[in-house]
Amino acid sequence: MSDAAPQSGVGEWGRRVGLLGGSFNPAHDGHRHISRIALDRLALDEVWWLVSPQNPLKAADGLAPLAERMAAARAIADDPRLIVTDIERELGTIFTVDTVDALKRRFEHHRFVWLMGADILVQMPRWRRWYRLFASVPIGVFPRPTYSSRALSGTAARRFAGKKIRESQAPLLADMRPPAWVFLRARPHTASATRIREGR
Repeated sequence: MSDAAPQSGVGEWGRRVGLLGGSFNPAHDGHRHISRIALDRLALDEVWWLVSPQNPLKAADGLAPLAERMAAARAIADDPRLIVTDIERELGTIFTVDTVDALKRRFEHHRFVWLMGADILVQMPRWRRWYRLFASVPIGVFPRPTYSSRALSGTAARRFAGKKIRESQAPLLADMRPPAWVFLRARPHTASATRIREGR
């Protein structure tokens, strides 16, 4: 299987796919933890880990080579439903909103859900055209230690407060017309790529 093109499910109509983007520098148990919750609570068929060649909001210093991050992510994923891919390299996209648009064009019969931690929801207003991302794809948000309260009272959550669905509706999220998002209350995982890199 090419790193650049997920093959599992391609050609099948209506696959429900979670998208978890990031540097994965390195991948850790927290990524697998929220992916498995997403598979269960959002009734997804797969979760694709989109290993970014370079996060536009982060410095390149300290970023491990893409091939190393891909290999480490595969080792951590250890689940056939978790697909590790560097498809952004092939698509030539840097910003999340452009990646999602390109994936929707390429896999037009799939139903995508963007997955992220509460820490990302806090910083989302720094993203390019972040409000358009909400309009492009349903979003699932997961607890992160110390961030959840801030996230739910932050700029992005307030702007789309009327589009937040109840947790009981979470299995239907992939079928909903965006904007639609849910905060999934679950045991947060304490793993952090920053702390791992710093040896903490």
